Amino acid sequence: MPMMRRRPVLRTVGRTAVIAGTATVVAGGVRGHQQQKAAQQQAAAQAQQPAPEPAPDSDDLINKLKELANLKDQGILTEQEFNDQKAKILAEMS
Repeated sequence: MPMMRRRPVLRTVGRTAVIAGTATVVAGGVRGHQQQKAAQQQAAAQAQQPAPEPAPDSDDLINKLKELANLKDQGILTEQEFNDQKAKILAEMS
């Protein structure tokens, strides 16, 4: 009679091992899927960030200042307009 009792116990142990193994495989698959999804979201977020603007070229800024001075000398810009625009350009340089 003891053999009959062991068989149901062995079946239960076997079933438990199969269920535990299946649960481990499923959990690993879910974890892998979550990691992949997180990586995709991170890549998408990085792609959406605007690229930093390049620093303005100092030669370009100097040319703008010369052009402003020329416009002021021609009377197209007032002294105040010239100073305002010059301040903006100088702020770009720093």
